[in-house]
Amino acid sequence: MELGSALQFLDNKSILVTGGTGFLAKIFVEKILRVQPNVKKLYLLVRAADHKSAIHRFHHEIVGKDLFRNLKEKCGINFSSFISQKITVIPGDLTHQDLGLHDSDLLQLLCKELDVLLNLAATTNFDERYDVALDLNTLGAKYVVDFAKKCAKLQVLVHVSTAYVSGERSGLIVENSYRMGETLNGVTGLDVNIEKQVVEDQLHLLRLQGASDKDITIAMKDLGIQRSLHFQFFNFLF
Repeated sequence: MELGSALQFLDNKSILVTGGTGFLAKIFVEKILRVQPNVKKLYLLVRAADHKSAIHRFHHEIVGKDLFRNLKEKCGINFSSFISQKITVIPGDLTHQDLGLHDSDLLQLLCKELDVLLNLAATTNFDERYDVALDLNTLGAKYVVDFAKKCAKLQVLVHVSTAYVSGERSGLIVENSYRMGETLNGVTGLDVNIEKQVVEDQLHLLRLQGASDKDITIAMKDLGIQRSLHFQFFNFLF
């Protein structure tokens, strides 16, 4: 899609962006507001305990950054009112059903109004705790799809994920497409429910042993490495 047609498509559209304080989300939000100010509304899902905390993160980690300098210069004294008009900050959690939203009126509004859903939330730590990576990058994506199915007039769902899959190999690595269910090494494909049980069993055992938070973190990272090697993933961001 060319830039002109993309901008035309986004005119008067309501967009939900997950991972609102992340690197890609900030760039997306700034770009949209700068080149397509006629976007109807940007809903930013920010991981926070409450609305006050979400607003604090929004001002300090997003619009307070130098990235928004050009937009501030373009809007001048109207910058704050423009941001308030175009952006609604939503506290939530991608690792829960309905994106962790508890406000039934807000849920109903989003399901009725959203045209575009952009999932940019993920952990990109290559040695992340296995339970965290599984919750956010795998189950989180599932919850986004589940939520998207409830949106009456949603036209586009965009999920930003891993750039490539090659496994542990040497020599010339050809970038091939894989069919659904196909694995890198012939090992039975990853079953999310089994992996969830593996994590729960390991956490239960660690807690029975009185492991400290630090020990649990180390054990969860080690578990991620073990499962990655089993499936021949280069890392376990899933």
